[in-house]
Amino acid sequence: MGYLKFDKTKLVNLEYSLKREMLSTNRTGGYLSTTIVCCNTRKYHGLLVAPIEEFDGDNHVILSTLDETIIQQKESFNLAIHRYPGIYEPRGHKYITNFEYEPTPTIIYQVGNIVLKKELLMLHYDDQLLVRYTLLDAQSSIKLQLKPFLAFRQIHKLSKANMNVNTKYNVIANGISTKLYLGFPTLFMQLDKKNEFVPAPDWYYNIEYLEEQRRGYDFREDLFVSGYFEASMKKGDSIIFSASFKETSTVGLKKRFNNELEKRPSKNSFIDCLKNSAAQFIVKQGKATEVVAGYPWFGRWGRDTFIALPGLTLSAFGDTKTCKDVLNTMSSELKNGLFPNIGKSTNAAYNSVDAPLWYFWAIQQFDYFTNDSAEVWKLYGKKMKAILKSYREGVGYNIRMHDNGLIWAEEKGKALTWMDAIAYGKPVTPRAGYAVDINALWYNAVCYTLELARKFKDTVFVKGWKDIPALIERSFLPTFWCEERQHLADYVDEEGQNIFTRPNQIFAASLPYTAITDEVKYKIMSVVERELLTPKGIRTLSPKNPSYIGRYEGDQPTRDSVYHQGTAWPWLLGYYVEANFKLYGEAFVNLAEQIINNFGEDMTYYGIGSVSEVYDGDPPQEPGGCISQAWSVAELLRIVRMIEHYKKPK
Repeated sequence: MGYLKFDKTKLVNLEYSLKREMLSTNRTGGYLSTTIVCCNTRKYHGLLVAPIEEFDGDNHVILSTLDETIIQQKESFNLAIHRYPGIYEPRGHKYITNFEYEPTPTIIYQVGNIVLKKELLMLHYDDQLLVRYTLLDAQSSIKLQLKPFLAFRQIHKLSKANMNVNTKYNVIANGISTKLYLGFPTLFMQLDKKNEFVPAPDWYYNIEYLEEQRRGYDFREDLFVSGYFEASMKKGDSIIFSASFKETSTVGLKKRFNNELEKRPSKNSFIDCLKNSAAQFIVKQGKATEVVAGYPWFGRWGRDTFIALPGLTLSAFGDTKTCKDVLNTMSSELKNGLFPNIGKSTNAAYNSVDAPLWYFWAIQQFDYFTNDSAEVWKLYGKKMKAILKSYREGVGYNIRMHDNGLIWAEEKGKALTWMDAIAYGKPVTPRAGYAVDINALWYNAVCYTLELARKFKDTVFVKGWKDIPALIERSFLPTFWCEERQHLADYVDEEGQNIFTRPNQIFAASLPYTAITDEVKYKIMSVVERELLTPKGIRTLSPKNPSYIGRYEGDQPTRDSVYHQGTAWPWLLGYYVEANFKLYGEAFVNLAEQIINNFGEDMTYYGIGSVSEVYDGDPPQEPGGCISQAWSVAELLRIVRMIEHYKKPK
């Protein structure tokens, strides 16, 4: 029995099983994801989900699920499960006796004297799914039928029965190839044993995804089935099913499966799980190395990339090469002082005021880890100076340094900081003006660049910028300090201070360069601890505020309305811990360890082996959003590294 344990007695209980989702990625953008009983509850679930280059690289669900039926002595037992309106049919989950996640998701079915093992394996650096079935026990031979349910649609959409579907297929070695619609790649489905494919083209209507219903989206889908594969098995036999965008040699599938299985990283501890999860966010496509913000529905986000990168690479693995590769990929996309926050090339949105400032922080972490400032200045110095120049002189969205040294950012109808939720067509927390986190990041960026410029004798830059830090220092506290609340204002606009108690002030206490004194840091961190700290993250708004909402639930507008109005975010814990270590040093180790330990129970719930995007602000803090979020995982790993640093013998 490994670290990840599941209650065998509860596997047949859908209240238990459907709240536990598996995820396995191929490191090039594709993944498989479903619940532990293989009943899809999200439109994002699928056994083969992959980016399609012909469709702007967006992820598409190709193979939604694979139904298994055992036939012995003319009796049939369907092991699958789907949700239809008002009913689950078939109810194959009742045959499940065990589920294990290491080394790969594995399900044991028992039907009378028949015991069948199913192992799911998403290959790394290839768009190929392998499913191995092993007949562990049976008193006589059986027939195994495999019925693929096909979607061929973008992950955010749902398939509906239509007349345009291509019902034809081609026979290939031990399988078939098919392509439901023009523009898609061909899907090759094969077995490593001789089998018969029985054509039975049909639509399966109104398959329901309950998580989508709960989230207020269209939740019914029609899936197409071309037919089914049938093969004989006797006790001890194994059959491997392959789904891929290229025809494979079925003779080598057994060897390939075993070789891939041996390469799977350990998930036998909490830290192992975090590291395995961290590796899944790094995606390599051609010359580009990027960070996926969260599975299953986020793509690459600029802000999230820079925040998550140090934890995913340096803290997790000491992997300076991948860290540099991501920085180089993102650096190539800098445009007029801004980075794309979402999208790529012609679809890129350069709408984040903080992404370029987090770029400096990510570079700092790389610099401090490698202790090679010369390389940092050589690779990124020009980009850093270009960003600062753009912010000083003014760039899009009215981002500009004012005469007081502070950064002002404002665009009507836009939310430019990380609190960027839009509900009913309007930003929930626009935070226009002087935002406290933006100016904390700005001060850090200017000071760090000056540090490097002085070290490498860039006298022109030093001369032009040497007075800016002091200017910011003189303005920062008078602008943001709220005496009544004993903390920093969240932002300041033409109407004055917004004194809502929010977590954005934490960065003013945690960043390498800060414009406030330790005395002020003690005060603001005390307020954060009293009003915002929870076991699962930092709340985005104090419960004392009338606008606070402690549950993250409902349809999209409702969820977006509460996204930053009390919902707790795990990633903010990294900066909370960092600020406290700077104030208390080694004395904070025990509390930091307690924060990490709070997430141990999450490894077998919601997104297995990972950490979700958000949690409810109120107890019990149910997870929400993405089942596996890059910066959530990254910041926990960074906390672990901080703990190790402060526990080292001096």
